[in-house]
Amino acid sequence: MDEMVSICGLLCNECGAFLATKNNDDAKRAEVAQLWHKTYKVHLKPEDINCSGCLSDAEPLFGHCRVCQVRKCGKAKAIENCAYCDEYACEELEKIFQMAPETKKRLDQIRSKL
Repeated sequence: MDEMVSICGLLCNECGAFLATKNNDDAKRAEVAQLWHKTYKVHLKPEDINCSGCLSDAEPLFGHCRVCQVRKCGKAKAIENCAYCDEYACEELEKIFQMAPETKKRLDQIRSKL
């Protein structure tokens, strides 16, 4: 599968929720729910772990993706990802960079080719 870069620069195709949904894998859903509970201190059940990817307009969409301000902004601007934004990198995106530094590197690489 080609890289599926989310609006903020995460790779949907490497996300546990996306992979569990794509493969209809309940064991993966349970693994991701436990990992994210430990990592992010949120209570998740395996049945919460479903997502078609950030760029998708179709269900299912993971709970956080539904309320993500960066995703909402990118969708409203109809951009492929934040690398294409005239306001790159905004304050909201900087918060994501702090949690997931690889997203900045990925978006910077994309932006350098525009």
